[in-house]
Amino acid sequence: MADIVLNVEVRERTGTGGARASRRAGLVPGVIYGGDKDPVAVAVRANEFRKALFTGKLLGHLVKVQNGKETQSVIAKVVDMHPVTDEPWHFDLYRVDEHQTVKIAVPVHFTNQEASPGLKRGGTLNIVLHEVALSVPADEIPEDIVFDLTGLDIGATIRVGDLKLAGSAQSTLDADTVVATVAGAAAQIAEEAAEAAEGGEA
Repeated sequence: MADIVLNVEVRERTGTGGARASRRAGLVPGVIYGGDKDPVAVAVRANEFRKALFTGKLLGHLVKVQNGKETQSVIAKVVDMHPVTDEPWHFDLYRVDEHQTVKIAVPVHFTNQEASPGLKRGGTLNIVLHEVALSVPADEIPEDIVFDLTGLDIGATIRVGDLKLAGSAQSTLDADTVVATVAGAAAQIAEEAAEAAEGGEA
C-alpha cells in the first residue's frame, strides 16, 4: 500500500505562466497522466511535497493523490529540482491500479563489505549497475535490492540472477547481466598468481 498521500489541487492555468503562478503561491506544479484519462495539471503545497520527497518513499513508489474526496493511485515518475535552490520545481505522476504490473528501476545496495575477503585484501567493488529494472506489481515495489557481499573474494562477479527479489518481482534484464565485480589491482593479481605458481612448483 502507499505510504504517502499527496493533497493536490487542480490548476486552472496551465503552461509556463500557470506554473509560475503556482510557485508564487507556495505550490509545486505537476501533471498527472496515464491510464484512460487525459493529463491533469495539479499542484501540491511546497512544504508538503518537500516533506514527502525527503522521506525517500516518493520517487518511483506507489503514492496516493487526493483531491477532495477523490483519490487516485499513482507512481511518481519524475521530480525536477531547481538548479540553483535545489527546491522541487515540477513533478510528473503516472496513474496506475494498485495491483497493476509496472516496469520500474530500483536501486541496488551492497552490504557487509567488511565480510568480503577480497575487499579486506584491498580489492575494490566495481558497480556496473546502480539500478535494476523490475517488472513488479505497483503495491510491491521494493525500496531497494540488497546484496550481501559476505565471502566474496577477488574475481567474484555478481549477476542479476544472483539478486534476491522479494514477492513476485522479476527483473526485465537477462540473468547473466553483470551488476558488480570484486576486482583487485593488476599488480596484486599478478603477485598472487606468481605465489600460486611457486606454491605449485614446490
